[in-house]
Amino acid sequence: MVHPSQPLIAETLKTAKSEALADWSTLELAQALAERLAIAPHDWHRLKGHRPSRAKAELASAMVYLLSDRPEEALAHLQQASGWLDRSISAPPCPSHGNH
Repeated sequence: MVHPSQPLIAETLKTAKSEALADWSTLELAQALAERLAIAPHDWHRLKGHRPSRAKAELASAMVYLLSDRPEEALAHLQQASGWLDRSISAPPCPSHGNH
């Protein structure tokens, strides 16, 4: 069964930008996405508990590992993404601030 949004997604992807990315491998695209979604050190305190940001970063990492034929690592990151979304995990306290 085709998901209702698939035609919209396919049409959206047919852009000049996607043509420019045609020379990139799937792994390179996933790595670029993971880089883009990673939380930068200067944003860490602000976003360490932001569930959508954490889930996106973990999901992108999972894709990189899966495309690198490392399914165990992919699954671990996928489970972390799921944990952020279902609220079963939380950010630990910052090591530089102790357990206050």
